[in-house]
Amino acid sequence: MQKPKIEKSWMFAFSIFYAIAGGADLYLLILSNFTLGYVGVLGILSLTTAYGLIKRKSWTVWLVAILLFSGITFGATTLYTSIRIQTFNPNPEGLLLHLTLIVYIAMTIVASVYVLARREKLQ
Repeated sequence: MQKPKIEKSWMFAFSIFYAIAGGADLYLLILSNFTLGYVGVLGILSLTTAYGLIKRKSWTVWLVAILLFSGITFGATTLYTSIRIQTFNPNPEGLLLHLTLIVYIAMTIVASVYVLARREKLQ
């Protein structure tokens, strides 16, 4: 049966998502002159999760669960605040930020549901 190869490719795709999200979080931390410590924590957790998914480690399930709630909270809070600030004067950069945050929240949910549903496949 070749089904595990497909599952491996989805796990790899979600590990790439977590790696990109972690890199973006750490880049945002650097841009903020290290004042947004919680973003750094999210970045480190995301990069660690990406490593765990690539290596198929069982402890990754806990990190995915933590990132599900913290990532949604971070994304939704940032999206809400940005919408409240830019209500009367939307600009292309603000709209791109909103779209990026919506995609981040959606991908966090999809990746988390997939990994948590397939947690028995991790060693």
